[in-house]
Amino acid sequence: MPDSEITILLRLIDQAFDHQSWHGPNLRGSVRGLDYQVAAWRPAPARHNIWEIVVHAAYWKYAVRRRLLALKRGSFPLKGSNWFVRPVLSSAEAWQADLRLLSEMHQELRAAVADLTAADLARKRKGSKFRTLDLITGIAAHDVYHAGQIQILKRLAAQSGR
Repeated sequence: MPDSEITILLRLIDQAFDHQSWHGPNLRGSVRGLDYQVAAWRPAPARHNIWEIVVHAAYWKYAVRRRLLALKRGSFPLKGSNWFVRPVLSSAEAWQADLRLLSEMHQELRAAVADLTAADLARKRKGSKFRTLDLITGIAAHDVYHAGQIQILKRLAAQSGR
């Protein structure tokens, strides 16, 4: 029996986030074992660090889930939207807490996608210019994009002596 569209989309978002993928490190893999000090390193003033990218990715997983479920804004665990200055408190514990936030937002997004039907995929959700299918494939692409960005930042940090 062929995989359903929903099963394929779940596989897509999982490979982009934390399942084995042919393209190299996924988002979770790009930060696995990363020291909080490297995560907090900035390549230049006013540039985002790895830590901020992680929380940004968590936020957009939340935002897509919110659109899929037609939830009100303002329920993300952190105050603000899109980009969050990090670290607020530079410690291994704070870094681990934000990594947990990323994983939690992924699991909540995944559950929302799993509850969809194939008919839902062509619909535009309230407040969105995009079809449900576009939101889901887009969040997977977002994870892969930022995984690559993190890989580059790790190399730059290593070259700078971090």
